[in-house]
Amino acid sequence: MSVSTAAVDQSICAPLPVLGADVTVPLVTGGDVTYAALDYAASAPALQRVWDDVAAYAPYYGSVHRGAGYLSQLSTDLFENSRRTVAEFLGCRAEDQVVFTRSTTDSLNLLAAALPAGCEVFVFETEHHASLLPWRDARVTYLDAPRTPDQAVATLERALAGRGLSDPALVCVTGASNVTGELWPVKELAAAAHAHGARIVLDAAQLAPHHPVDIAELDVDWVAFSGHKLYAPFGSGVLAGRADWLVDAEPYLAGGGASRKVARRTDGGVDVEWHTTPARHEAGSPNVIGVYSIASACKALTEAGFDRLVAREQRLVTRVREGLAGVPQVKVLSLFGDDAPRVGVISFVVEGWNSSHFAAALSAEYGIGVRDGLFCAHPLVRTLLGSEPQEPGECGAPEAAPGERSLNAIRVSFGAGTPDEHIERFLGAVRELVSKGARWSYRTEEGRCVPDRGAAQV
Repeated sequence: MSVSTAAVDQSICAPLPVLGADVTVPLVTGGDVTYAALDYAASAPALQRVWDDVAAYAPYYGSVHRGAGYLSQLSTDLFENSRRTVAEFLGCRAEDQVVFTRSTTDSLNLLAAALPAGCEVFVFETEHHASLLPWRDARVTYLDAPRTPDQAVATLERALAGRGLSDPALVCVTGASNVTGELWPVKELAAAAHAHGARIVLDAAQLAPHHPVDIAELDVDWVAFSGHKLYAPFGSGVLAGRADWLVDAEPYLAGGGASRKVARRTDGGVDVEWHTTPARHEAGSPNVIGVYSIASACKALTEAGFDRLVAREQRLVTRVREGLAGVPQVKVLSLFGDDAPRVGVISFVVEGWNSSHFAAALSAEYGIGVRDGLFCAHPLVRTLLGSEPQEPGECGAPEAAPGERSLNAIRVSFGAGTPDEHIERFLGAVRELVSKGARWSYRTEEGRCVPDRGAAQV
């Protein structure tokens, strides 16, 4: 049973078609301009292919695992076929499970809830909060930020040395930093973890949209990622990997779908037999649209060819880094150094500029969307900046004096749907802002930095 969906055009040249490519936005200086979405690390635009596939399926929408009718059966098949598609995309082993969640954050909180008693967790301070914070009920060892990939492996090996090999332990590590874009030595960290009897989970939220991720090849125990960073809307995520801890744990949510059999006892209580399949942690009516959109995105990226996508993105990364290097007032943030391999995520500070002010000017005066702040990775950004951060949204705070570091950072991020023109417009806007200054004054409004329309134009 299947739904006829949009076919992939094998002749498509990058950038891949995405929704919003023709959206125009108003400028405070007058007129409209095509919006340059350069905040892929927060949420990537949906691929047109994904949207077309979802639209083709929408008339056939029905309940999943809960009906004998044709549409229900079709939707159930679509849901489970999507699980198989994701497993293939991730190179899952035969015994691995693919559990659908709401996001990377949800996936890692699910795994945290499934940790066996006495499990110790090892996590670098450089992690996104989604992988830094879920381990509240475990004994956590936070590791200092390494300055090279080799140092990362050595730091983990020292932390794991001397622990009992039979005691449960988990290492959590990112595949690509959401702040610097730098790739982490995942395979080497996995080998170090396993050598000391620990397991490892890979936060692939920033890696999966840019590079192939193969669980078996990397030899990681679990992978977590979000659909909304993989060009798929609708709020779904994935936790894929070893089944044993997941099967042994209490269901993440208790309710219909997770339970296989429920019966009243003679004493008035209730006996529950829980599923041992991924359904154990998927209670409630599943988000079939979100799940299908992830599967569609996985197919689209695979069929477009990761080799082509990676090569093109690396050209854009080089162009952005070279362009920013040509502006003396700009400092690009890096943990592993300029030669480290990275994806299309670059953070920087501008001498003499408040980061919120700069990002707001890029949006209001040039129609360019970037991110400013601490990027849900506060310890890492503080380490890179070497200073305490300002409060989020303080665009009205005094600007840093010449020669001082910005208190927050600016992040530009891009991917398979980014046109070259958007990169060139961004670099031109940076040069112009630094040389001439913003043309409008800005103020804080409900935590956001916005043009002060009541003030005179600068």
